[in-house]
Amino acid sequence: MATANYIKGQNEAKITALYCRLSQDDGREGESNSISNQKEILLAYAQRNNFPNPQFFTDDGFSGTTFDRPSFIQMENLVEQGVVDTIIVKDLSRFGRNYLDVGNYLEIKYPTLGVRLIAIQENVDTLKETGTEMMPFNNIFNEWYAAQTSKKIRAVWKNKAANGKRVSSSVPFGYVRNPQDKEDWLVDEPAAEVVRKIYALCTFANCTAT
Repeated sequence: MATANYIKGQNEAKITALYCRLSQDDGREGESNSISNQKEILLAYAQRNNFPNPQFFTDDGFSGTTFDRPSFIQMENLVEQGVVDTIIVKDLSRFGRNYLDVGNYLEIKYPTLGVRLIAIQENVDTLKETGTEMMPFNNIFNEWYAAQTSKKIRAVWKNKAANGKRVSSSVPFGYVRNPQDKEDWLVDEPAAEVVRKIYALCTFANCTAT
């Protein structure tokens, strides 16, 4: 997070924003996209290429299909204040997976504000105009990938439900997790007795009301 005080309009006070993002779906891809791995890559790149005042902005657990992310919004506020000189990401999918919005930021907003964006993996540098010819195709693929991942996850949950397996991450009142099988729930008798009493009272109330 950026916490220092910056002076608008002075290059020596501008920061290099190192943006990291990881969603729950990205976590399935393993350590290569982990927040710690992204930070290590970004900081090494910034130091190796003498980018001044590197500051991390991290959104852990946020989808790339939306830009309503706390640290991204904080970074954008600094961009609009003229505080950010360069934004560096590990790859374009870390920045976002929405083709139209990513294109708007990279091709319209940032050039207008004089902000440079670098995506290390795709060798994209908007200042040097390297890698930009493939940028639209990369953005389309990233959005397609997010959509396909979402479909696969929904299919997995649907299949689990059809086979009688739990699809909720939380255990409902009246049950406890089976320590021998994480997919199974066991009846929690003390809590279950409360549920039975509530059900009996509701049934009695409905009967007397009719």
